[in-house]
Amino acid sequence: MVFGIVSAAVHIVLGALFGQWVGGTLGLVIGAAVGLLVGAPFGWAISSAGTYGPDAKGILLFVVDHTWSLLNTAVGAIHLALHLVFGHQLDRVVPASGRVNVVEGVSPRYATTIGTVCAGSSPGIQRHEDVHILQARLLGPLYLPLVMLNYALFTIAPVWLLWHDHTNAPINRFTRYFEIGVYPHVWNEAVAYRIQGTPPR
Repeated sequence: MVFGIVSAAVHIVLGALFGQWVGGTLGLVIGAAVGLLVGAPFGWAISSAGTYGPDAKGILLFVVDHTWSLLNTAVGAIHLALHLVFGHQLDRVVPASGRVNVVEGVSPRYATTIGTVCAGSSPGIQRHEDVHILQARLLGPLYLPLVMLNYALFTIAPVWLLWHDHTNAPINRFTRYFEIGVYPHVWNEAVAYRIQGTPPR
C-alpha cells in the first residue's frame, strides 16, 4: 500500500514539474492532473499485484524505478493506463516480481514491455521480457531514446541486412521488413532474444 501511494505521488509531482516547465502555473495544474490520472492506476496496480516485496530487494527496485528509471516507469504507467481503459486485467499470480503484468497484450503474437509494465507475456517468454525491464533499470533515462534511435536508424538504414538470416527468415513482404527485419535486430531485442526466445521468422 505504501509503495502505491508513494508511486502515485511521484507521478503527480513529475507531471506537475513537467507541466510547469512547459506552461507555467496552468501547465503545473494540468500536469499534476495528468500525473494523477496516470499515477493513481499505476499505484493501485503495484499495490494490488504486490509488485515490490517489503525486503531490501523490493525497496531497492522501487527506488530505482522511481528515480533513475523514472522516465521508463512513467511511460510504462501510461502503457498500463491505456490497457486498463480497454478493460485489460492485471495478472496477480507472481507477487514481488518487480514488474506489473497485464494478462492481455497489445498484439496476440507479441508481449510488450515498457518500463516495469509487461503486457501479454507468458512463462515461456517472461525471461525475455524481464531483460527489457533490466535494460531500462540499468540505462535509466537513456533507455527509451536509445531504443527509438535504433528503430529509426534500422528502418532507414537497414545495416542489419548484412547479418540477417535471409534463408530462414526471408524479407519478401513489406510487413516482414519490420516484423522479421527491423524488430528482432534492434539492440534491446537482440540481447533479449539471446537470453530467451526465438526471433520471429
